Amino acid sequence: MPFPFQALVFDLDGTLIDSAPDMTRVLNRTLAEFGRPALTEAQVRTMVGDGSAMLVRQAFAATGEPLGDEAVQPVLRHYLDTYYDDAEPPVLYADVAQTLAALAARGVRLGLCTNKPERITRKLLGIMGLEGLFGAVAGGDTLPVKKPDGRHLTWVLEQLDAQDGSARAAMIGDNGNDVKAARSAGVPVVAMSYGYPRMPVEELGADLILDRFADLPEGLMRLAFS
Repeated sequence: MPFPFQALVFDLDGTLIDSAPDMTRVLNRTLAEFGRPALTEAQVRTMVGDGSAMLVRQAFAATGEPLGDEAVQPVLRHYLDTYYDDAEPPVLYADVAQTLAALAARGVRLGLCTNKPERITRKLLGIMGLEGLFGAVAGGDTLPVKKPDGRHLTWVLEQLDAQDGSARAAMIGDNGNDVKAARSAGVPVVAMSYGYPRMPVEELGADLILDRFADLPEGLMRLAFS
């Protein structure tokens, strides 16, 4: 039976990689540089998903006086540069590499739509050996908009030639921004339960919830024919 989806677009943090340890380590370096106390990984997990600028703002609000519009720029620059130069490899969730490769081998076009900055995203994909699997990558700074704006996702679908409805597409993510973007773009959405939803995953409004990434192909089959 042919696979029912011709294009799949993935979130990165909390969907493909467990990035909270990396973000905590790098963010705490920036907090220390600017005289702020460290955050725990549990705290940082509640802040993931809205892009680096919002992450920095939330971190500084949680450790003292919030950052003003002018003050945030040097702090954000330090965080981004430190993150880009970080030597620790990212951690892929179980079965991600194998499942993505199997989907690509079946002719499925793969895209990435993340609020993480594009240069960091592309570096991480290279480290993990995944860069060749994705036909389109949009970071949080690639366009003037980012998730939950549906145009962020729509742009990726356009790059995959999957925006006109003739090629069936779906979004795979882990939080409300992914669900909202998918709804706006008019595509179904799968939520992975192990990520950073910031609310009960059952309340996200996804079409399907999965606990294991390896179950994605079979889950998408069920979703397509349900």
